[in-house]
Amino acid sequence: MAPAGEAGRRGRRRRLSRSAEFDRVYREGRSHANRYLVVHSFPRPASEDEEPRLGVSVGRKVGGAVERNRVKRLLREAFWSAGANLPAGHDFVVVARPDAGELARTRGEEGIEEALCEVLRSAGLSDGGEAAA
Repeated sequence: MAPAGEAGRRGRRRRLSRSAEFDRVYREGRSHANRYLVVHSFPRPASEDEEPRLGVSVGRKVGGAVERNRVKRLLREAFWSAGANLPAGHDFVVVARPDAGELARTRGEEGIEEALCEVLRSAGLSDGGEAAA
């Protein structure tokens, strides 16, 4: 079994897990949105060399439990594929809007990744490396 952080699986330290961490990003961070996603970002103090951390929020308006879990998985995969282009030492919370469920059904991982890269580029948080618009 590969250690955490290798072979596509991400270790716990690269995720936001406590509600206080989410709250701090929501309250003190900046947000950027498109039709499908809202991305909240917050630079952690004195952590320039640390990798970005991710939190995902998918509400019931997106769909049933199976669909919400699929959207969460697709969002995580899209986020980490763009991870090399993201600023170090930041916390991110990606919130799926109701139309994200339809996007995941019709266009799958490619559609979610394009929507995420679009928001990150418009926010100036990514140099846009992965998106194929």
